[in-house]
Amino acid sequence: MTQPDLSSPPARPAHWIRTSTDLDGAIPRLRATRVLAVDSESDSLHHFPEKVCLIQLAVEDGEAFLVDPLALADLRPLAPILADPAVVKIFHGAAYDLAAMKRDFGFAVAGLFDTMVAAQFLEMPALGLSALLATLLGVPPGKSRQKDDWASRPLSPAQEWYAAEDVRHLIALRTCLLDALRVRGRQEWVAEECRALEATPAAERVFHPDDCFQIKGVGSLDPQGLAVLRELFVAREGWARERGRPPFRVMGNETLLRLAAERPRQREGLGTIPGCSSIVVNRYGDGMLDAVSRGLAVPEAGLPVIRRPKKPRLDRSAERRIELLLSWRAEPAPRLGLDPGLLLPRRLIEILAQVAPPDLAALAAVEGIRGWRSTHLGRELLAVLAGVDRASPRRAPHRVRPEKEEEGRSQ
Repeated sequence: MTQPDLSSPPARPAHWIRTSTDLDGAIPRLRATRVLAVDSESDSLHHFPEKVCLIQLAVEDGEAFLVDPLALADLRPLAPILADPAVVKIFHGAAYDLAAMKRDFGFAVAGLFDTMVAAQFLEMPALGLSALLATLLGVPPGKSRQKDDWASRPLSPAQEWYAAEDVRHLIALRTCLLDALRVRGRQEWVAEECRALEATPAAERVFHPDDCFQIKGVGSLDPQGLAVLRELFVAREGWARERGRPPFRVMGNETLLRLAAERPRQREGLGTIPGCSSIVVNRYGDGMLDAVSRGLAVPEAGLPVIRRPKKPRLDRSAERRIELLLSWRAEPAPRLGLDPGLLLPRRLIEILAQVAPPDLAALAAVEGIRGWRSTHLGRELLAVLAGVDRASPRRAPHRVRPEKEEEGRSQ
């Protein structure tokens, strides 16, 4: 990839936006730009429920703005800018930021460009922002602060610098990536994926008591232990909300499992459970014992049973199409320089196998297929779906480790 001659924007202090006056003063500057870099910081590791604690913005000359939602209740003046498709909004790994900002502020975002998606379509070896900035722009990586408590105030100078740097170079990075995409004729491919990302739904956390049965190791519990675990799980959710701390910081899943397995009836028994420190026992001991008692009081007829949801059974023709598509995608993926999971994700493979579109028009109408796949791979896909395994008619289906298949891929 040819690196353009791009100099880093001059380092300068970021402008804090903490009041409506600050925001009103920044809006003309933000409206005047045609390209806007955007990022956000949340507090999911430290507080519960999580919230967006900082929004970072940067314009073409590297001027950065730090918007403080904890101090500024009304962010509505930003909404028209973010929703304007004529203003390009540059994110890196946009899905999480979009979901969080839609949840907290109701923002709609149009004109999105995701530098991570662009890097995927250029087959970059590392997709993290620090790696891309170092490789393409020569920006040295700084210390990661992703685990910081972004709800704390005031932020340290190091945190302010980190937050501003996360957006200060995004516009130059987009320019570099766009140049490379144009050389390979893939700028429209990325544009399609980014339009789809704009529809990312607002983040939503719905608590279900039976979610406790997804905890690793739950299969070791008997039905009475499952009832105790569910009561403890519900109690922990309440304690987390009362204290504003993530549930895992209140009590770990392994501690819940041990409590459900041993079912102590006295406070002395709690102290033998790993994770039940004296502080935890003093704070939640009575509640833990009450939860254990409630679980033990569940009658046999009401004891929970773990029922794993079963995927609908596919007919043999659909299963065969899945095998053929998995085998086929291993051939064009290296030819196009794309990861197989990006070229044709498993979720699309299963949809195509069931729908079995008969022609290009029907293929293009399949949700998620995108125009770039239909245009550049459509005839090959139709041949495979018709049972013609052109890539390797005698080869065993290519297997991809499920946990790697979708990792880091676009929606």
